[in-house]
Amino acid sequence: MRQIAAPFFSSRRRAFVFALVLAAVTIFAYRPAWNGGFLWDDDVYITNNELLTAPDGLRRIWFSLDSPSQYFPLVYTTFRVEHAIWGLDPTGYHWVNLLLHVANALLVWLVLARLKVPGAWLAGAIFALHPAQVESVAWITERKNVLMGFFFLLALLAWIAFVDGRTKRPWLFYGFALILYLLALSAKTTACTLPAALFLILWLQRTPISWKRVCQIIPFLVLGIAMGVLAMWWERYHQGTSRAVFTFLSPIERVLVASRAVWFYLSKLIWPSNLTFIYPRWDVAPTHLLNYAWLLAAVIACGALYFLRRYWGRSVEVAAGFFLVTLSPVLGFIMLYTFRYTFAADHYQYLACIGPIALASAGLANLTNTFKNGRALLLSTALCVVAVLATLTWRQAEMYGDIDTLWRMTLARNPGCWMAHNNLGMVLFEKGQLDEAIRHYRRTLEMQPDFWDAIQMLTWRSPMLFFKRNEPMTRSLTIKKRWQYVPITFLPVTVSAMLCLRKGSSTLQLSIPGLPC
Repeated sequence: MRQIAAPFFSSRRRAFVFALVLAAVTIFAYRPAWNGGFLWDDDVYITNNELLTAPDGLRRIWFSLDSPSQYFPLVYTTFRVEHAIWGLDPTGYHWVNLLLHVANALLVWLVLARLKVPGAWLAGAIFALHPAQVESVAWITERKNVLMGFFFLLALLAWIAFVDGRTKRPWLFYGFALILYLLALSAKTTACTLPAALFLILWLQRTPISWKRVCQIIPFLVLGIAMGVLAMWWERYHQGTSRAVFTFLSPIERVLVASRAVWFYLSKLIWPSNLTFIYPRWDVAPTHLLNYAWLLAAVIACGALYFLRRYWGRSVEVAAGFFLVTLSPVLGFIMLYTFRYTFAADHYQYLACIGPIALASAGLANLTNTFKNGRALLLSTALCVVAVLATLTWRQAEMYGDIDTLWRMTLARNPGCWMAHNNLGMVLFEKGQLDEAIRHYRRTLEMQPDFWDAIQMLTWRSPMLFFKRNEPMTRSLTIKKRWQYVPITFLPVTVSAMLCLRKGSSTLQLSIPGLPC
């Protein structure tokens, strides 16, 4: 009987069935995001991006500074192709993101299996269904994350084949790895951490790291450094991440942010509760001694890894190393525009989470093997974990259904988020809900007095709002300021108003014509 059933339950067939089931469950878990709308920044990337429709758009995407965001040419190329197919229907863009994520989960499983990591299949399932991944999948703008991850993982597979002594024509796979790495970099520059992952693979496999191996990795390193420098320049001079926009962190503050961020991301993987689009911005004042607790915990953890490595082997070191290195570009050492309102985001750890997930899956697989019915115990435990994660992912995906829901749920979980108040105000203004829009703009300026977007909306459009409601225009808006004398005149429709700031004054006043300024 077993001989008859063996062909139907071979390892290849089991793997194929598992892949189909995992893909189906992942797609179903993201059901709330299937027909989601365009969200924040999607207008910059897609709806208002002339590069997607201009006759010379493809050339400008790759060979100009016209990109509306960072240098992500491969991402904009995919958007251009999709725009030609389904225009501005967001459903198609959401499905491409989702299918790329499913492919990445299967690649995570395949990479770990090639590295002979126990429980590789479980790691792939957790990667696919962890709710921390929802932001990268359900937000169209994060195509850069899932697309970069796809080529990043393919490059790792090619490298594993290259260093495998049994591979025929290994240099062919080396060439594939370089090409795939270039594609990953053109999707998102954070792929620049791949050379470190190549070293970690050699370390995990106990392959001697000779000068020959170092020379083989140098081309990857050069490409990564070049793209990293380009990204920092672009962020500073093209994105406007400068000291004129917001105060840069001091060196010690950057270390405090990085140490806290590492534990923050790890905690969200272990206990994914209260996930939100924008997290509260931490107070990292060097004068507060409690802020050093995260740094102290990191030092203790590093010491424990060093002294206990003889008992744990290299797997823990490799998992921790991959997690830290892959996170390093977004930990705070390099200033990002998002640091103006938060130091952390779920999509920052899209690939980095593979390290802790692989370690936990391997630990669970090894632990259950010590029991008599270990295989059944592992499968039942995995089923419970996957079921819980799938449920949490469904609930988290509901947050990304539309732009209004996104900002309202963000404020429910982070009431002090001034950026969410401002952006919700913009959404409400477009809907004609003027009273609520003004309330959110005022709340924004209470928390961030010098945020020009909210000031502009209240000063330029407020007279028009009062006119629409037939209210007497005798109100004066007072805002704390940080600028010198700035006279500006606005002429909205049939109402004229003048924004004036007395030199040396501490307030900014919106004055209706005829009243003293």
